[in-house]
Amino acid sequence: QVQLVESGGGLVQPGGSLRLSCVASGRIFSIDAMGWYRQAPGSGRDSVAVISSGGSTSYADSVRDRFAISRDNAKNTVYLQMNSLKPEDTAVYYCFVDHLFGRRWGQGTQVTVSS
Repeated sequence: QVQLVESGGGLVQPGGSLRLSCVASGRIFSIDAMGWYRQAPGSGRDSVAVISSGGSTSYADSVRDRFAISRDNAKNTVYLQMNSLKPEDTAVYYCFVDHLFGRRWGQGTQVTVSS
């Protein structure tokens, strides 16, 4: 079993920053892509950012130039640095890891952007 534990969510004012972390542990074999999705109330789960095993990144248009994804392969950890946060970034953020036996999801961490 692979477990993902997210941290770093919380309440922040518009224009502020947060850094999310997601650590993978357990029976991990050949991690490929890692990334983040988010789900706002009443909406579906949307891709935010993805990073490949080689370090290539892709972003949703709504977060490009404000968010940055990175990974530490030695620690099986993926990060999401979120800057210039907006109220519309409010959502539950879920990390994922693609490995030999499929995709695993984290439990989600709440990010609320409000004054």
